[in-house]
Amino acid sequence: MHSSVVQAINDHQEQLVSKWKEEMARVQEEYFKNSLPDDLVFTNNEEFIDVLYSSVRLERSEAEGKIKHFAERLIQTDWPLSYFTQGMQAFRRIVTACIVPYINNAEEDSVRLSVEVEEWVDAIVNQLVDDYSDSWIKTLELQQMALNELSAPLIPVFEKVSVMPLIGAIDTERAKLIMENLLDGIIQHRSQVVLIDITGVPVVDTMVANHIIQASKAVRLVGAECILVGIRPEIAQTIVNLGIDLSTFPTKSSLRKGIESALELTQRKMVQVENGAEWRA
Repeated sequence: MHSSVVQAINDHQEQLVSKWKEEMARVQEEYFKNSLPDDLVFTNNEEFIDVLYSSVRLERSEAEGKIKHFAERLIQTDWPLSYFTQGMQAFRRIVTACIVPYINNAEEDSVRLSVEVEEWVDAIVNQLVDDYSDSWIKTLELQQMALNELSAPLIPVFEKVSVMPLIGAIDTERAKLIMENLLDGIIQHRSQVVLIDITGVPVVDTMVANHIIQASKAVRLVGAECILVGIRPEIAQTIVNLGIDLSTFPTKSSLRKGIESALELTQRKMVQVENGAEWRA
């Protein structure tokens, strides 16, 4: 950007910022309608002004770093990006209206300088949008990873015995996660028997059954046994009607029966006592 424009932006900072804040007060009312504390709005507006002026005062890499940090903070505070893209356009209009007349009265110079201001603003908007989008995608991916880990946990219930309760539909992506969590969990918990509980799976079709069979085979490859539990009557009927062969590994109708079988496989058993049940070798 032309040095005269930079100088004018710096020299008229107080006037420009004052007019910009007046403009943004109207935008703020449109977006938030007093739903946010004034100090938060003030802080974000001040940081935004700092980002704008950093782009003309700092080296390019430093200025870009400030924009990126600002975009990340917008994501963290759930602030609408469009609020600041409108803010950028408002600042462009204010700069053009207030500064260009001070620089040169020649029409061709005014047009050229107006274009420079627009290009400066557009560059900041583009980077802000890109950084905001990148931060949003990263945040979404982290949330999805956390959700996926919770959606297919392998839980140790006894020594050498673990349970994986499955809830909801199973697609290809989730099946991969189930496989990974199974194998990692078996190693981590040193499980000898794994119970896959499908009580919470609404539909078991050919694809879902195939995923379960593949998981069972993978469990055996790492030296453990797999028991499928939670087979409801309607699921059993569907499996039979579809001709799905689940004979390659044990199945039980309930988690309790599955645990009893798992304890037997690890040389233990459930015994009835006066106040309940316990397991022992």
